Amino acid sequence: MNRHNTARLLAVAAVVGIAAGSLTGCSTSGADGNADGKVTLTWWHNGTQDPLKGLWADVAAEFEADHPNVTVKVTGYQNEDLQKTLIPNALRSNTPPDLFQSWGGGELKAQVEAGYVKDISADVSDELDAIGPTASGWQIDGATYALPFSFGVEGFWYNKDLFAQAGITAAPTTFDELNDDVDKLKSAGITPIAVGAGDKWPAAHWWYNFALKSCSPEVLTKAQADHNFDDDCFVTAGDELEEFLGSEPFQEGFLATPAQQGAGSSAGLVANGQAAMELMGHWEPGVIGGLTPDLTVPSFLGWFNFPGITGAAGDPTAALGGGDGFACAQNAPKECVELLKYITSVDVQKRFGASGAGIPVTSGAETSITDPNLAEVLNGKNSASYVQLWLDTAYGPTVGGAMNDGIVNLFAGKGSPKDIVKGMQDAAATE
Repeated sequence: MNRHNTARLLAVAAVVGIAAGSLTGCSTSGADGNADGKVTLTWWHNGTQDPLKGLWADVAAEFEADHPNVTVKVTGYQNEDLQKTLIPNALRSNTPPDLFQSWGGGELKAQVEAGYVKDISADVSDELDAIGPTASGWQIDGATYALPFSFGVEGFWYNKDLFAQAGITAAPTTFDELNDDVDKLKSAGITPIAVGAGDKWPAAHWWYNFALKSCSPEVLTKAQADHNFDDDCFVTAGDELEEFLGSEPFQEGFLATPAQQGAGSSAGLVANGQAAMELMGHWEPGVIGGLTPDLTVPSFLGWFNFPGITGAAGDPTAALGGGDGFACAQNAPKECVELLKYITSVDVQKRFGASGAGIPVTSGAETSITDPNLAEVLNGKNSASYVQLWLDTAYGPTVGGAMNDGIVNLFAGKGSPKDIVKGMQDAAATE
């Protein structure tokens, strides 16, 4: 996913009231706003397309109407660019955005330890009650630094018509069944699975899921806390992935294929019937719908969780997932927290769910989900006895980056399962 960075110019008032020079980047109005009581909030999110782009624009306008002293400058960027470059660089600068996208976990922890994020615990007790346990992914040592607005789980999005064409009558429930289905699809002349390994992170998610189904929840929870990856299950995950790669389940040229943009992307291959399935997050229907000739989500689309591996220590019902949330920069004005609370209100959350953009987290808003694909994901999430946060998010940027690099090397035939774990352990030792 690619997003273009934009520059903003802001005149910053000096203590003596003289306007200082203009700064490139995002503006933050400071805890007290301007001398005249006017406050400008900058808000960075990942909604580059409707319906999310339009919804956030409406929310910003509504907040301005209820707060006449506030101007909200809202901008959408591609998710990958936000996470990997824009937000990290902005937080290290003197002009971070006031409200910015947050994925929680170890990534947020690193931002908190660096002093970049505001502790909002005292202001969001009602919101925490309404969101429930899902909010824990955005809490560090018992304090709340961000709130989620969406949370879903990953799985296989598949073409029911192509499955039927290959003689497959039901979605697989074990990995052995998935392997059998791959063989049936190949025999029918159908590309079984599309993967956008050119964007790297979709390749990494394959190892995440093998680790999820190879390691017990206890091992995964402990590893997230202490960054110790000496359990054999982490190497086993790579062994399982390496064996699966050997069965050649993916499209030709998968190492260079982009994930989510254009007809030639992995999502585009599924959207247009050129591949039977793709392992992807809960946002996939919206992406696929934008890549079909009539720009609608195809009726053939179905979903199933990554199957359990027979005899493995992992929970076969466990799911890998994550969410989107927002955090306020350390020096953001109090109106930033008010805007965040409005975003997680039942009214806005219901509109978010009804838009089909994702799965809301606030109690009472789940009834707004009418999209059958999102309903399937919600059922999958509710059926999982254990939900693991995306591993690169859970482990933080240092370990997560080394892990992803090792997985991509394995995909390209340049590394081994042990190399992945060694890279993670070496990275953890530097923290």
